[in-house]
Amino acid sequence: MKRQIIHSADAPKAIGPYSQAVRVGDTVYVSGQIPLDPATGQLVSGDIEAEIRRVFDNLKAIAQAAGGSLGSVVKLTVFLTDLSHFPQVNEIMTTYFSEPFPARAAVGVAALPRGARVEMECVLSLA
Repeated sequence: MKRQIIHSADAPKAIGPYSQAVRVGDTVYVSGQIPLDPATGQLVSGDIEAEIRRVFDNLKAIAQAAGGSLGSVVKLTVFLTDLSHFPQVNEIMTTYFSEPFPARAAVGVAALPRGARVEMECVLSLA
């Protein structure tokens, strides 16, 4: 099956040898996004809520570039360096997603790229 590379200028450029997303058929695999500002390539400053919102905005931009939306997300994985921030993820997530919510996993990790406190990846279905 043919692969299509997805790129959005409204999300940060990849900081390594990977694509923002890859579409295979009607499925889009979105690489992990940290709270990088696409305009500056730097981590957003502020509280954890600003970081979480930036990550969701990055995911949204990539989903739209793929021809979908956050409503197309069927699986979301959240990585946090401090699981005490999980309530903020839940609260903010409801402002970006509506029912039926995607499947989701949350993973506590020791560290993330560039010292980020949150990273998310997702899978979209465009069918």
